[in-house]
Amino acid sequence: MSGFYTVLLLFLSNLFMTLAWYGHLKFQNWTWFQKQGLFVFVLVSWGIAFFEYCLQIPSNKYGFRGNGGPFTLVQLKVIQEVLSLSTFAIFSFIFFKDEGLRWNHLLAGILIIIAVYLVFRK
Repeated sequence: MSGFYTVLLLFLSNLFMTLAWYGHLKFQNWTWFQKQGLFVFVLVSWGIAFFEYCLQIPSNKYGFRGNGGPFTLVQLKVIQEVLSLSTFAIFSFIFFKDEGLRWNHLLAGILIIIAVYLVFRK
């Protein structure tokens, strides 16, 4: 599997995981969910996370250098974290517009970019 498909699968898996982890914060505004307890939110989130695993596991399996892929284990993890934070940032801007972006968030993003550079540096 090429690096492109590995990153694509990781990105798609992060869409599902972000929805599973934080989507329930918006679901609670829907009438049906307002009548439900925490256990229902856990089950719904778990159901969404299932699809995350269906994408995450193959991306790591086929993207890992030990299985013929292009990435080391550390590189895979850093890619996943960058995609996770990027996906979360987009998700929060779309669904939680009242959450602001501050200077320290931008600085943290720059440090993450530096981390990616260091991990991929030969």
